Amino acid sequence: MQTQLKRAGEDREKENQDFQQTVSDQRATQGLLTKALDVLKAVYAKKESFVQKQEPAGPPPPPGFKTYKKAGGAGGVVGMLQQIIGEAKQLEADAIKAETDSQKAYESFVKDTNASIEEKTRDITNKSSEKATAEADKTAAEEDKESAMNEQQQLQNENADLHKSCDFTMKNFDVRQEARDQEVEALRQAKAILSGAMGFLQKRA
Repeated sequence: MQTQLKRAGEDREKENQDFQQTVSDQRATQGLLTKALDVLKAVYAKKESFVQKQEPAGPPPPPGFKTYKKAGGAGGVVGMLQQIIGEAKQLEADAIKAETDSQKAYESFVKDTNASIEEKTRDITNKSSEKATAEADKTAAEEDKESAMNEQQQLQNENADLHKSCDFTMKNFDVRQEARDQEVEALRQAKAILSGAMGFLQKRA
């Protein structure tokens, strides 16, 4: 949109230059033709005055001679120049109207484009903020995951250690139980021997 806005500005500048050139040309044409028209009007006015002074005031001309009439060339040339001046004025007016319309359209385009750019800029800002928040949440989640993985590994290690201890206890339970039973039996025998010895000593005493 910024590129389109720049191109529209460049096009508008070229159009304005063409408009100024067109108006300048038409006004110059009008000025030159108006001067030429004024000169022709003055010439024809003098010629008409001179002819009127030379016209006889006596009786009509004899048969075979035509009555003098003003040349029609003057009105034709003057009318043509006036028509060309009118066309130049119309071209100038059309150029001014086209320039006004183009300027209004350009200003409307600039206004709409700037509003759209502003809206999209706000959207980019909001999405950038959302992205930053999402990335922060992602980082926190990754850290939590890593912490959970470490804790899980510690639990697995503790579980393995407990299994080793339990397995050792279960594996050696019968052996240890038998050894304890033998120890208890030995203690019983020792107690019986001691009891017998004590009885023998009492008898002798």
